[in-house]
Amino acid sequence: MTSARNPYIDRLGPYPMVRMARLLSDINPPADKPLIRFSIGEPKHALPQVLVDALAGAAGKVNAYPPSRGSDAMHRSIANWVERRFAPARVDPRSEVLPVNGAREGLFSFAEAVLDKTRADSLVICPNPGYAVYDGVTKLSGLTPRYFATHGDGPVGERYAAIPAEIWRRTQMIFVCTPDNPRGDTLALDDWRTLFRLSDEHGFIIAADECYSEIYVNGVAPLGALQAAAQLGRAGYERLVAFFSLSKRSNATGLRSGFIAGDAALLQQTEQFRSYNGGGMNQAVEAASIAAWDDEAHVQANRERYRRKFEKVIPLLQSVLPVQEPRAGFFLWVDVRHTGMSDEAFARALMAEEHVQVLPGTYLTHECEGVDPGIGYVRLALVADEGECMEGARRIVRFCENRKSRAQAA
Repeated sequence: MTSARNPYIDRLGPYPMVRMARLLSDINPPADKPLIRFSIGEPKHALPQVLVDALAGAAGKVNAYPPSRGSDAMHRSIANWVERRFAPARVDPRSEVLPVNGAREGLFSFAEAVLDKTRADSLVICPNPGYAVYDGVTKLSGLTPRYFATHGDGPVGERYAAIPAEIWRRTQMIFVCTPDNPRGDTLALDDWRTLFRLSDEHGFIIAADECYSEIYVNGVAPLGALQAAAQLGRAGYERLVAFFSLSKRSNATGLRSGFIAGDAALLQQTEQFRSYNGGGMNQAVEAASIAAWDDEAHVQANRERYRRKFEKVIPLLQSVLPVQEPRAGFFLWVDVRHTGMSDEAFARALMAEEHVQVLPGTYLTHECEGVDPGIGYVRLALVADEGECMEGARRIVRFCENRKSRAQAA
């Protein structure tokens, strides 16, 4: 057996979905109830026809290596979308845009390209709860994640400002997810103002994951990082990048298409890194991506589907659980502590009794300073069609009511 091993691999725990599969592996759910999977943020709405047509029309173009940076047409399409969506922000399509194979690949490639791995005492601030990739790429880079509780008392900007200066001095980068996963909270202009000031003082990079930016139910589009920078008169997006994806916006999780926009110098480093790892987007996917970024009708229809689901599912769940409507995104972050079960126990029992799968909150969180914000919470993704989401909600209500009745009878 070889003794060669990357020591940083040992810093990684199992991925959340792997943990969940292990948690539920010995459960035999009722066979008469079809599985309802609220656990994975994979939209099940239909692919937009404009995307399907473009993909089919370009299928014959994949007989050549794609350029790692993408075509000029792709860069222009993305830049035009950024300017429409985040006015007054503008980006140079040649230098301030970089197509990537989905947000996960983009986040990973960017961090690998720009983090200084020789600074052993460096920190990367990660949202808590948050996407496991932030933590994973930090550890694989040999740096130390510092977890920031995204939900707390007072505006998030005030809580950024309360982080000790010594921590900021050691920080190379902060990951910001807005709208966040799992609560759907967003950063306001004053929050961005504070974060930009801290970045100017201490020199850290801001990596804004905005993959849920196009799913909002109140008609008010969330403020983006580039938009906030433009509103505050910041030119050139120094030390600032934002990540976007078609997975959620356009129901295209299998397409693996997204982009990074912002600081040209940081994107140049990322482009050079990706030229070696073969990260080019194939021509058919690129054609479909251009069609998707150029079209807003399907995005508006998508938002309406989510609005109807929230409108119907939340009141049902509120009859048994404290549930709040998110500002954006398609997740519900549900407090189950009053049931007397841990988040893992709740997920196991719900699967066993109702064949409904939810993600334990602690699979998205880390203990920091003695507190784990995922304890006693579960995440629900309302990504299936309306009927399936309603049936899943009814099963959760029945589960909670049955549990309460049994507890009272005991």
